[in-house]
Parts: sequence; structure tokens; C-alpha cells
Amino acid sequence: MLVVRPAGPADFDALWELAVASGPGFTSLPEDEPTLRKRLDCSKASFAGELPREDCWYVLMLENLESGKIDGIAGVKAAVGIKRPFASFRRVTFSHYHASDHLEARLDQPALLWVNECRGWSEVGSLFLKPDRRVEGAGNLLARSRYMMIGAAPDRFSEWVLAELRGVFDKEGRSPFWDHVTSKFFPLDFAYADELSGSSDGQFIFDLAPHHPLYENLLPDAAREVIGKVHPEGVPARILLEKEGFRESGLVDVFDAGPTMACHRDAIRTVKDSRHLPATIVDAVEGPPHLISVDDITRFRSVRCAAETRDGRLVVSRQAAEALRIREGDMLRVMP
Repeated sequence: MLVVRPAGPADFDALWELAVASGPGFTSLPEDEPTLRKRLDCSKASFAGELPREDCWYVLMLENLESGKIDGIAGVKAAVGIKRPFASFRRVTFSHYHASDHLEARLDQPALLWVNECRGWSEVGSLFLKPDRRVEGAGNLLARSRYMMIGAAPDRFSEWVLAELRGVFDKEGRSPFWDHVTSKFFPLDFAYADELSGSSDGQFIFDLAPHHPLYENLLPDAAREVIGKVHPEGVPARILLEKEGFRESGLVDVFDAGPTMACHRDAIRTVKDSRHLPATIVDAVEGPPHLISVDDITRFRSVRCAAETRDGRLVVSRQAAEALRIREGDMLRVMP
């Protein structure tokens, strides 16, 4: 059985393996040991309620209970853009009507503006699953467990939730947008800038990013074509976000121009439609599969397994109860 559970300091080796496997452009998983160890310490303290909201980063691991292996990771930052800038480009259009007495036409000029407008928003991200484990709904379980966790303690998160998707890279692992646009403002190679973005306070992005409009029509075609586009490996994640109610926000990443999607916290489908019921534990259940989590963020765990509702209670198997580490009568959150 697969279980999604909080990450802690003991998960470093598994986290390092995932960071290496995630490849370039996955800013939230840098191959930097001090950063990753600090991330795990932060996760433990976040779940325990020991940090202010702006410092909380909840990291979830997807574990195969039979093998003991970690197959994936996901996370939620409770509040971005407060202690470090949350840099983005906003896509805007400058429209000019009746430009002169002789030219009665509308001229639209799409442009990119540097902004830090998501201050205080929560961010779901760091979603990565080993390629050979992307079967049997593992990615769906991992992604939606983040929303089950938010639903268990909504006051720990912002009213608005965003998600950044990785932009397009070519077969050689290079970002056309970085090569033709962003690199002109950052005297670094992409790998080092990516590492700094994940391991520093991000101030260098604020200092070096262009604070004036970048007109898209002046950019090379290779760069224009990837603005707001998703890396092929990120398409399934985008589909899952859209099913939850996330929509494009008009923001794109400063480095690779990948899109940012957003949704009101209480409108996220899994948050809005999930129910919380007390548990009844039996030897076996033959009901349809449900997404089930512990309705307590301090001991959050999530599985997808057979269950049925009976007399206002959620009936689960003993195996599921052991995976969730619950007892009879504990409160569960459930979603079909």
C-alpha cells in the first residue's frame, strides 16, 4: 500500500535521490545538502506547529509500505513572498487606439512585467514522482494529499493558493527562455542560478531582474514560443490542477517562463467536497476506492483504498488503519 506522510530529517537520503532524479529546472529540489537538510528540519517543525506561517514548508513523502522505498515528494509553502521576493513576470498587453490621425487602428503590444504580487499566498509545489512509479494513481494520490492536508487545517494557509509549473526545456536540457532572455540580466549559468534560487533568500533575483517592460515582439521566436508553456513532463500535473479548479493567473516564471496557476483555497475541489467522518475499523472492506486522510495536520497521513460510509461513519480495513496509524473513532477526511 502507498501512503503519503510528513517528511522529516530521517528522509535525507531519499530526498537527495529525488533531487538528483528531478533534473534541471526543478528549483524546489536543488542538489544542495545543507538546503535539503534544512528543508526536512523545517517540515518537521511546520507539522508540529512550531513556526510562524511565513516560515512553514510542509513536505510530504510518498512511501511504499511493502518495500519501504520513497517514490515521490510534494509540498506546500504556507506563505510565499514575505521574507523573500516571489518573483514572476506578468503577461500584459499595452493597447494603443487611434495611434495617429492617419492610422485608425488598435495596436496591441504584449509585454512581460516583473512583479512580486503573490505576497502571502500559499504555494503547492515540489510535486515529483519517480518515472517508473507513475502508475496506479500514485501521482493523483500524492498531488491531492496536499489539498486534504490544507482542508485539515485551512487556517494554517492563505486564502489564495498558487502552483508554478516547470517551463519548456529542449532535448539538451536547456531553457530557450533563459538562453534568449533571462540570461541577459543574470551573469550566471542556468544551473547555478537555479541552485541559488532554491538555496538562498532570492534577493539576487529582485536585484538583477529587469524592472521595465520586455516587449514580447522584440524577443526571439524560440523564446516567445515557450512563454506560458509547460514542460511535457508537467502536463499531467497541469491536468490535475485544472481538475481541482486551478486556472492560469497570467504569471510566468522569471527563469523558464513556465505558467503559474491559482485558485481560492476554499474553492479547491478536494478541499471543498471532502467530508470528515469518524472511523470504523473492520478486517476487510469491499467498497470503492476513496482518498482518505487523517483529519489532523499534526499526524497527517493519506492513502487511497476501499472504504464505505455506514451510519455516518467511514468504514476502513485494518490494513488501511495501520497505514494511517488511526484508532477506532478517529476523525478522517474522505473524498471519492
